[in-house]
Amino acid sequence: MSDLAIIELISIDSTNNYAMHLIDANKAYHGLTVTAQTQTGGKGQRGKVWVDRHGESLLMSIILIPQCDIKNQFSFNAAISVAIANVLQKLAEVPAIYIKWPNDMIINDKKAGGILIENVLRGNKWTHCVAGIGINIKQEKFHVELPYATSLRMASGREFETQKVRNDIIESILSATASFKPKGNSLEHYNALLYKRGQQQQFSDSTGQWSATVLNVHDNGTLEVEMENGERALYHHGQVEWVWGS
Repeated sequence: MSDLAIIELISIDSTNNYAMHLIDANKAYHGLTVTAQTQTGGKGQRGKVWVDRHGESLLMSIILIPQCDIKNQFSFNAAISVAIANVLQKLAEVPAIYIKWPNDMIINDKKAGGILIENVLRGNKWTHCVAGIGINIKQEKFHVELPYATSLRMASGREFETQKVRNDIIESILSATASFKPKGNSLEHYNALLYKRGQQQQFSDSTGQWSATVLNVHDNGTLEVEMENGERALYHHGQVEWVWGS
């Protein structure tokens, strides 16, 4: 695919914010991508901050115009996550690339990146989806407070050209979303890559810390787990915290 539409910035508070401003100004279109070498206010899930070092991460937001109903949001998001995982698998050539619920990229049991999806609804119509993507590319080490972070360089021992990773991811997402069907197999592919599926994992919530077996994710985005007593439970993102190192 050629002639990708890319806005390249040196620094911005958040590429998602920039993309949202384009949508508000009616200057956005499908596939338009905003990238930056650094972000001063990068966004993570649930209000967390994405911290980067200048030029070491892929930081971008791709604007998509979904051709489906908002009720299919998670399956659509799953298609995006799988599209990114497939690119990382091909480029890094490492076997253990997974998606941690809901959409963190995991390589060798460490977080290499994440996705923050923001949607625009006008009336009852889902008009835009902004997929904010952060992938650690060139880092050789991380702060001691981030023991479960990694980069493509650290995971593979190889050098990567950020522009190629970016273009490959854009093309993969555009292809996956163009062929997306609400009754398709995007959720099946997502669950095939689900991190810790079939394994015990520690979680925490307002009741404390507990262990459960990760089973799968449903089309509404809920995580199904099996408790130690054999009972099954469903959790929406934000109801439970993932405990690393368990």
